[in-house]
Amino acid sequence: MPILKEEQSIFPENLFDESYLEDRRDSDAHWWAVYTLSRREKDFMRRILPHQVPFFCPIIGVSKRSPKGRVRTTFTPLFANYVFINATEEERVQAFKTNCISRCLEVDDEERLVFDLAQISQLMTSKQELRFESKLEPGTLVRIKSGPMEGIEGVVVQSRSEARLLVTVNYLQQGTSLEIKDFEVEKL
Repeated sequence: MPILKEEQSIFPENLFDESYLEDRRDSDAHWWAVYTLSRREKDFMRRILPHQVPFFCPIIGVSKRSPKGRVRTTFTPLFANYVFINATEEERVQAFKTNCISRCLEVDDEERLVFDLAQISQLMTSKQELRFESKLEPGTLVRIKSGPMEGIEGVVVQSRSEARLLVTVNYLQQGTSLEIKDFEVEKL
């Protein structure tokens, strides 16, 4: 049983749709990596939601067994302390008024960040078990050939006895991974 229910991790739901992104570019919105105060990502998202500031913070369910044997699921951000916002200058000021921000980092390569975040968002909708990967290791660049995650690109890494596809957000040098089989991918 979850300790707290899962909260909204993306606003609006169509944040990564090409038509929506094109409209945002026309409004002089830019992508920012907001580094929140410790453990304040969800609070930050709750506070900017009424101001309609577009955001994305991938949240994953982590199940752990308590000492008494109960399985508890907590929903934690995939990238600790980071929330990505697509904000105009006025919306960024609203974000600062939340008092949840440690620093706001400008994104140099917005197109690459959007591509990386859209892939993470697509992985999140697949309902596969994801886990955080903090150390990027060199490997073979591959793309998933078919299925609900078709087109996802990443690096194959070996973890214990299983092959995993590592999908990264290059801006953070962090990512997530899921188990794959060799027949599911093609080498790039």
